[in-house]
Amino acid sequence: MASIKPSFYFEPTNGVDTIMALITSALLKPNSLPFSPLQRVTPTAKTRRFSCKVLNSGHPDSELNQIQRKQSPLDSSFVTQLRRSCSNGKVSALANGVSVVAKEPDHDLKTQGRILFSDVVVQKRREVFWRGNWNALDIASAGIVLAMHLLSLCAPFYFNWPAFWLAAGLYLVSGLGITLSFHRNLSHRSFKLPKWLEYLFAYCGVQALQGNPIDWVSTHRYHHQFCDSERDPHSPIEGFWFSHMNWIFDTSTVIEKRGDSTNVGDLEKQPFYRFLQSTYILHPIALGALLYALGGFPFLVWGMGVRTIWVYHITWLVNSASHVWGKQAWNTGDLSKNNWWVALLAFGEGWHNNHHAFEYSARHGLEWWQLDLTWYVIKFLQVVGVATEVKLPSQLHKQKMAFNN
Repeated sequence: MASIKPSFYFEPTNGVDTIMALITSALLKPNSLPFSPLQRVTPTAKTRRFSCKVLNSGHPDSELNQIQRKQSPLDSSFVTQLRRSCSNGKVSALANGVSVVAKEPDHDLKTQGRILFSDVVVQKRREVFWRGNWNALDIASAGIVLAMHLLSLCAPFYFNWPAFWLAAGLYLVSGLGITLSFHRNLSHRSFKLPKWLEYLFAYCGVQALQGNPIDWVSTHRYHHQFCDSERDPHSPIEGFWFSHMNWIFDTSTVIEKRGDSTNVGDLEKQPFYRFLQSTYILHPIALGALLYALGGFPFLVWGMGVRTIWVYHITWLVNSASHVWGKQAWNTGDLSKNNWWVALLAFGEGWHNNHHAFEYSARHGLEWWQLDLTWYVIKFLQVVGVATEVKLPSQLHKQKMAFNN
């Protein structure tokens, strides 16, 4: 496991002799969702600097790290600098170049600034729907999402069991296309598959109607790189609903935050993924036409409408709920939480603090009781010999990420 040496500072605190410093990092993270709740502060001139080591949670020589080092507009090392004041219960941190303060729960804090049933404070609520700079992509994305929701409203009137089981089957197929392919395989390179099987799983992900692999993976890698800073594409510090889905309808802001997309060269060099990017919307349309031909309007309603919005919101809950509600098992220096009910719905993706601690890991449910359907499929593929180079966190790395380290 490689280590890097950032600068770490303490701000003097009146009346406090002892300041405890915690620091952590992760692959691709000059950003890793800050601790809750957070409030922006500006750095002061009264700082002292010294060197310390920060662990890189990725494999330093992995293909993904090499891509990131070559293509990231910023240094891909992650530095979270933290100091706790015992007298006033504040935590000050420099995360991803953004200085923040995380306060202990304050009973006097106005509730409208806090996300319900959590300690996450919305720092800058972003207005999406009533802004004046909607572009064609925003309108198209909103139109598709709205159409799927409207289509699903017909479900009670066009119910039959074949249509229901069709939706359940496509939920499994397209859901694994997102969790196994887009996320663990393509975004984090947690394991390798033969190209024909990699492409098959990626095509299943396209049918989730969440975008093509190149754009999806790029956004996700930037999320980890700029996590919970002002440059994070979807962070709950800008509001729960912004992190859940509203960011999808504000592409100008996303592009402004991250800059040019330069972190997916590994996918862009493959003709198959370029083909899916240029023809993306045709594939769900073709599936919808096929379902209508096979089972009429009930198949279209359940197989496209109900199933699509089900997978939509389950995926989006990983971005929102798993950064707001749950528990932290690892010292990741971010808002990521282990959320059991999101994990159950999202095939193991809800063990999100585990994921942010060990991004390269093919397994998110690290404990025996943490259900992780995606991992079970990967393990099966490994047993039969088609999944190789399956990455898991070592005991040493777990010790280094533990809170008591």
